[in-house]
Amino acid sequence: MGEIVKVTANDGTTVEFDNESFASGGMKDAYWCKDKKEVVLFFRNKLDANARDRLNNIVGLYRDRIFNQPGGEYWKNLFAWPTRLVEWNGRVGLVVPTYQKHFFFSDGNFAGKEKNGKWFASAKLRNRHLRPEDKGTWLTHFHMLIKIARAVRRLHAAGLAHSDLSYNNVLLDPPGGNACIIDCDGLVVPGKYPPDVVGTPDFIAPEVLATRHLPLTDKNRKLPSRATDQHALAVMVYMYLLYRHPLRGSKVHDIEDEKNDELLSMGEKALFIEHPTDKSNRVRPENLGKSELPQGDPGKLPYTICGPYLKELFDRAFIDGLHDPSKRPTADEWEQALVKTTDLMQPCRNPDCGAKWFVFDNTTKPKCPWCGTPYHGQLPVLNFYYSPSHGKFVSEKYRLMVYDKQTLYMWHANRFVVPNEKISPEDKKPVGDFHFHNGQWILINRRLPDMWDKTENRQIPIGGYVPLTEGRKILLSTKEGGRLIVVQLVNS
Repeated sequence: MGEIVKVTANDGTTVEFDNESFASGGMKDAYWCKDKKEVVLFFRNKLDANARDRLNNIVGLYRDRIFNQPGGEYWKNLFAWPTRLVEWNGRVGLVVPTYQKHFFFSDGNFAGKEKNGKWFASAKLRNRHLRPEDKGTWLTHFHMLIKIARAVRRLHAAGLAHSDLSYNNVLLDPPGGNACIIDCDGLVVPGKYPPDVVGTPDFIAPEVLATRHLPLTDKNRKLPSRATDQHALAVMVYMYLLYRHPLRGSKVHDIEDEKNDELLSMGEKALFIEHPTDKSNRVRPENLGKSELPQGDPGKLPYTICGPYLKELFDRAFIDGLHDPSKRPTADEWEQALVKTTDLMQPCRNPDCGAKWFVFDNTTKPKCPWCGTPYHGQLPVLNFYYSPSHGKFVSEKYRLMVYDKQTLYMWHANRFVVPNEKISPEDKKPVGDFHFHNGQWILINRRLPDMWDKTENRQIPIGGYVPLTEGRKILLSTKEGGRLIVVQLVNS
């Protein structure tokens, strides 16, 4: 414990901190604030006028736009955003809130350590070092990714980009499905020269690597931007769901120069390991270590296990858009696809399954791809339809899988209700639930005032139920945007 130092921040407030650093990173040293609710991160090197101005924009203009507007409280859990600037002994520092407790390992070999995202993206690290209780489930990984995609979408909507979006700059809490983006002092601010950040290997966009040899002032040099974030986000989604890298396969481009081979493999010559026609970068399972299996082998766990919505976006990210940034999916598209995929998930019947959940594969004999356990019994599939004009319904190509005690929400009942940060507390409440009761599946109406069984032409009152039988049509809401569901039963 050192001495307490008092300084005045850029907003006129007083900041008190211990003058002994407790941790150091690549560019900054960390000091505890007096109440330990915040830390001060001092840059070691002197900042030029552009860097100072960029940081002032981050803690001032953009922080106000994101956090001090209606709904701003929501984003405080998704970003470790710097709040103020200070100066001490000729050094510039950022005041940043301390991380929430669930972003630290509570027990085991890593007790007290930050839950850096890298621990959860690699099959080798997961299988060798993490306890089962630290890994969460496959469903909670979807919940984390929804929050990451949502946070990146908010950055992009504000005109910002993260110059180094990677697993090193994301904290994760798999058991709770929580995520937080850190190192927000490196954001790319409009009109300001971007920070001189090289980026994290595995997440740097191919066009950035391919032009990194050019001077920063060269018009052909590709710098961090929304497009490079879109590549990094796609890599992150792939790695947190499949625990391997989408571009690291068996293809060697330069057998004599390892650094040049890496530059080509991740840059100019980057190729998706699961490319449908060019199989030259396929993973060779015989080259994988025991701790990398089975997740490291796409032959055992192909990316199609993530469902049709994500499969389409992976194709756009790693085939169409890998070398054409304009074709990459947006953060909003990733968020929507992740949310819709959670509606296709089923709990695995095997209590020892590590993933606990899997995406229904639209077959008559579904099984968990992680442990191979088949689903036995009747499985209801609800196909959603909407009405573009009165009395006419059109398929949305959107489904909800049913399992016992699953809940139905307003965003299922009405297509104009979106499950994002703007949703009202009222619309967060369940409106119905599903049960396997007396040998049949039923939907109990909990809060929908105008639910109708269109097959039998009767209203389902609140507290009443409707059986889920083959072909039954159920109108969830008569309001504009209200959905009709058509029941499909899969027997296996």
